[in-house]
Amino acid sequence: MVKNPRRSKLTLFDVTNLVVGGAIGADIYIAGALGAQFLGPLSLFVWVVAGVMAITIALAFAHCAALTSEAGGPYAYAKESWGPFAGFTVGWSLWLAEWVSLAVFPVAFVQYLTFFLPTLSTDVVAQLMVKVLFVTFLAVTNIVGTKAAGKTNDFLTLLKLGPLLLFIGFGMFYMFLHPANTVSNLTPFSPLGFSGFGVTLVIVFWAYAGFELSTIPANVIEDPEKTIPKAMVLGMSIVTIFYLLTNVALLGVLSWVKLAVDTAPLASAATVAFGLIASLAVIGGWILGGGALVCVSGSNESGMIGTASLGYALAVEGLFPKSFSKIHRRFKTPYVAILVQSVTALVASILGNLDLLVATSVFLLAIPYFATSLSVFSLRRKNLKPGHGVLGGRTVPVLGAIFSVFLMSQCTVQQITLGIVLILIGFPIYAKYAPKKALPEKSEFYSKSSIFKRMEVEEHKLFAHLLLHIKNLYRRLAHKI
Repeated sequence: MVKNPRRSKLTLFDVTNLVVGGAIGADIYIAGALGAQFLGPLSLFVWVVAGVMAITIALAFAHCAALTSEAGGPYAYAKESWGPFAGFTVGWSLWLAEWVSLAVFPVAFVQYLTFFLPTLSTDVVAQLMVKVLFVTFLAVTNIVGTKAAGKTNDFLTLLKLGPLLLFIGFGMFYMFLHPANTVSNLTPFSPLGFSGFGVTLVIVFWAYAGFELSTIPANVIEDPEKTIPKAMVLGMSIVTIFYLLTNVALLGVLSWVKLAVDTAPLASAATVAFGLIASLAVIGGWILGGGALVCVSGSNESGMIGTASLGYALAVEGLFPKSFSKIHRRFKTPYVAILVQSVTALVASILGNLDLLVATSVFLLAIPYFATSLSVFSLRRKNLKPGHGVLGGRTVPVLGAIFSVFLMSQCTVQQITLGIVLILIGFPIYAKYAPKKALPEKSEFYSKSSIFKRMEVEEHKLFAHLLLHIKNLYRRLAHKI
């Protein structure tokens, strides 16, 4: 991204791309059918509601980013507002949420693999072996630091995003050619009533999460008070539209009754949609199923290094055990953080199911969302930077806090209890290990060059990589004209 050494600021496109790249991943392969089983076609409405909530909370992050030049995201905002322990609690909750999300992907990988190997669905030992191999491979890959670049990166993006774009196109065309079948699949629109609205909202909202890790300091952004909120709205709007189109095609092609019990919903729906072309009828499911496996692996890989980087950041801030800041001498990666989260996430993936893991992750995420929303008022009082012109005024942080509390309230007692227990585990960890001041590595981690380097990695994720190509194409065309 920042290949020109004279460039020192991120533009509106850059920040928007970071938001999109942080939010869109393999989540869509998982969350669509999970929502359908509780609400049927009405789950489409929930995707819109969750998108509006995500945009609002993202704007609260924009407020904080514009009010302070302090880097570090939600835990930095909480630390600046209420002190180190508050910062640790928020950072610990965020790390836990990302860690629980890591445990979702081995489960999802096994489910989509059963599309190709049906006997795997009843073989518990084989499922365990697949999860172990899946996590081990990604852990080793992240520690070694192997990184695809250039044409290889383009190819991986095509493998991940191409099947979804194809499915949307074929799905919409199928719905156009088979209106009676589409109407039948989408009616009645609310076959199960509204009782499942809360649980569906929690599951669907999980797909929008990720923007919180794209928070960057305002001092590396052009005109941050205008750029950051615009980027948040644009980025999350793109995410919302993409998710909605995918789910309209999903529910329009295949009955929600079938989706509710399908472990590989997009692959099954693709088999029907791609059937419009005889030569593709057989391989339609394979295209989406294979895309799901590649995308789930890629999201888990990027999530693993992202979570490790978060642990490293907390360590250099003086809010996490020092061991999380250890860098491998040869590979220059936070290997201790990667190993710890890989082993523990593997255990969680074996013990938990998708519903429990997804909802617990959202409950834990809602805590830094709530804290960030409230931090707006504290940062304003401290007047660290003028940022009163940020879009939404007082309404945005208030709504952000309300939405965060509502998300927590929609989790089950089991999910809330698990979340609280995990948070409480962090308190003795903080008391025993967390140093009282930042480590020397902090200045390097938050240097402008390091920030740009991390931004370049984020800009090559899935949908963000496609947007990057569109931007470059536009520049070339504009130059020729």
